[in-house]
Amino acid sequence: MPSSVDSTAASQATTTPVTTPEPSAFQAEWDAWHARHEEQRAAPHGFLAVTGLHFLDDAPQRIDGIPGLWNAVEDTVTITLSAVERLSWDGRELNPDGTGSTTVLGPIAERDAVLLDHGRVQIEVARRGGFLVVRPRDPGYSLRAGYPGTPAYPASEEFAVTAQVEYFDAPRAVTVGAVVEGIEHVYESPARLRFTLGGQEHVLTAFNGYAPGTLNVLFTDLTSGDTTYPANRSLVVTPAEDGTAILDFNRAVNLPCAYTDFATCPLPPAGNRLPVAVEAGEKLPRERATADASPAAGTPETEAAA
Repeated sequence: MPSSVDSTAASQATTTPVTTPEPSAFQAEWDAWHARHEEQRAAPHGFLAVTGLHFLDDAPQRIDGIPGLWNAVEDTVTITLSAVERLSWDGRELNPDGTGSTTVLGPIAERDAVLLDHGRVQIEVARRGGFLVVRPRDPGYSLRAGYPGTPAYPASEEFAVTAQVEYFDAPRAVTVGAVVEGIEHVYESPARLRFTLGGQEHVLTAFNGYAPGTLNVLFTDLTSGDTTYPANRSLVVTPAEDGTAILDFNRAVNLPCAYTDFATCPLPPAGNRLPVAVEAGEKLPRERATADASPAAGTPETEAAA
């Protein structure tokens, strides 16, 4: 028979509450930032909603799930609708009287896009790497509808380092490849970033960012193809007036190509492969859409038109 001491100890062991340590301020700030980023990624017509990537040429073609005949000539796109087909552009019907119509979009510049609507489906008509492409975006696409979130490393101040921003005398045009064979992208690089990480000095080529006053860095490292997406990760950097910038690799994120074959993401420039393991930022996604997969539930043409 157990002693009274043993019984008391057992009772205390079963009733002692388990406490979870509060996250550090650094981790809490990262959690809030990543939640906002995930919300943007999973927006109704964000990249997780893209159901296909269709390249246009001068031969008219039909595209599954959306109306019309589509073809491209130089930097314009022509859409021909039959009497029963409907599309709208900025709220304006392209076939208002139901007799059929022909609409010319463009000229469409590199990295620009025109957005059309077909029921709940938004249709992106864009120019990428010199090619004119069509990408339907359906909020009901399974990749978006069942998106489980993207795993990431715990935030660590070890991977937030100070870099020297070395501006060039004049911005340099840098040509890089893409995840889609045959496509090249050209970006303007105003500077390179010099910093120390893992006891080694590194230099990364930076491109102009989307937001004014920011830079964008594409890179790979020794985790690429293992715990992180093999082709690239992206990091936004905001230079300070003193010529420095914080490279917070905890905020390294996946580009759309990590989630889908229907992206034309750029590859990092030569020299932007870091010979260290950057165990920070986003990891490999849990799910990915492939071009050879069957259509996702909830996206047949009858539902897309609803």
